Amino acid sequence: MNQRIWHQFYDTGVPTNVAFEDVSIPEALERTTTAYGDGVALIFMNRRMTYRQLKDHVDRFAAALSRLGVGKDTKVAIHLPNLPQTVIAYYATLSLGGQAVLTNPLYVEREIEEQWNDAGCQVAVVGDYLMEQRIRRIRDRLPVQHYVITTIPEYLRFPLSVLAPLKLKRARPPLMATVQWDDRMHSMRKLIADTAPDVPRVTVEPDDVAVLQYTGGTTGVSKGAMLTHRNLSYNVQQMVAWFPTVERGSEIWLSCLPFFHVFGMTVCMNFPVWVGATMVVMPNPRDIAGIIKNIAKHRVTAFPGVPAQFNAINNFPGVEKKDLSSVRVCVSGSAPLPVDVLERFEQATGGKIAEGFGMTETSPVTHCNPLQGLRKPGSIGVPLPDTDARVVSLSDGTSDVAPGAEGELIVRGPQVMKGYWNKPEATQDMIRGGWLYTGDLARLDEQGYAFIAGRKKDMILKGGYNVYPDEVDRVLMAHPAVLEAATIGVPSPGTGEMVKSFIVPAEGQTVTAEQLTEYCRGQLAAYKVPKEFEFRTELPKSAALKILRRQLREQELATRKAGGPEAT
Repeated sequence: MNQRIWHQFYDTGVPTNVAFEDVSIPEALERTTTAYGDGVALIFMNRRMTYRQLKDHVDRFAAALSRLGVGKDTKVAIHLPNLPQTVIAYYATLSLGGQAVLTNPLYVEREIEEQWNDAGCQVAVVGDYLMEQRIRRIRDRLPVQHYVITTIPEYLRFPLSVLAPLKLKRARPPLMATVQWDDRMHSMRKLIADTAPDVPRVTVEPDDVAVLQYTGGTTGVSKGAMLTHRNLSYNVQQMVAWFPTVERGSEIWLSCLPFFHVFGMTVCMNFPVWVGATMVVMPNPRDIAGIIKNIAKHRVTAFPGVPAQFNAINNFPGVEKKDLSSVRVCVSGSAPLPVDVLERFEQATGGKIAEGFGMTETSPVTHCNPLQGLRKPGSIGVPLPDTDARVVSLSDGTSDVAPGAEGELIVRGPQVMKGYWNKPEATQDMIRGGWLYTGDLARLDEQGYAFIAGRKKDMILKGGYNVYPDEVDRVLMAHPAVLEAATIGVPSPGTGEMVKSFIVPAEGQTVTAEQLTEYCRGQLAAYKVPKEFEFRTELPKSAALKILRRQLREQELATRKAGGPEAT
């Protein structure tokens, strides 16, 4: 790629072009095992697995999946939280040329049915409690021929292997269940134990689809992004190039973001495996006490997270007494990172947060702030090596806007998806002339740093003016009494839409709508100041802890239709 203005701000040692290797994600595991076989690959509570042990289990499971009919392009649903079994199933599927379909274990029956039928999943790797609570009721409406069942405690050592089932069965809803077995159901533990690690040789091309990654559906119908082996491998290599201070074979990686989310898959699983790091695997990204405990106990050095986690850690009671000083490298994505949250976390740990940006359709990372050089708080940074970006006019979608002006962010690079599964029209709308249209409103400054204003679909139209919810939320979250904020547009007869913000107060703090209104008047133009505030104890979030504005908007419209507050 030709020189771009932002290349001058890359950290020392970061190339503008990566010397990409055509090494697939499963081949990376094999290479890491050769180099660091006795190194610890993952820690899950009281269980440690070396890379050699992990590779052996991956090979055994791949051989078992092959006997169940998994081969080139077979769709394999992986319906699990973050567990050693999730890593094993993912790498085993890809090594056979199969396509992994990672789905959220919190999905209800309708969501499972829609995605697995759309993908055509033939095999599913499922937790026992998920099988009994959700899947069994819809089995006759699913294309799955074989179910591989696993339990959360399978990879725990004594005494947790005995104690954990008691706790999991008492959870509400239970996280362990008695399985009603039949001839289409197979124990993952037994398959791995009884199958030799003889993996069939499969020719996998770089442009073959590796993962069918469904979009979050936070703004509409979920679509399956076809991510190829090249997409996944090259995006990891871009990340490795971006962080040259990451030491191969010695980093401790906190893997608490869901692997079934594209950010967690790439940055919390594939990246650490590529560099031979130890993954500290956590099933619950909302377990802030557990995150803090694991950072201190295992001396975590790399922590990919989302703003909600960094914010929660900052506000966790007694966090100042915990030793989090091992953290050196953090990557924040999925949502805008308030400047105050970044500064407080860095003061508490001594580490640095590089805020970035990505999408399901880009494997996911396209932008990131330099870790050592010029970071611009509030910016998503600059494009990664071999990635190009522009901001184009909303009116014609092709002409570049001037620096500082707002338009739609478009990107291109080797991490851009092949397209949407079975949706050629949606693909053509998303990828035009080699550029992927992100749907995000952004501006570029004179140095090429990008600032996201918000999603096009979230933009509020008030009296002829555009209001960007992310901007309002950033202002509100800088208030010391505000823990979280989410802003939406509500239909208003006089102005088209009015601005309403939902507020979660910080613990031990009180704040009124009048105080927030006065505060916003000093920070925002008058038309951007929220007209209504609603105080809540929590905000709806996705599995990746992204605030669901669409759900807030639906709730608000339903309330108003039922005779609730009227917009004026």
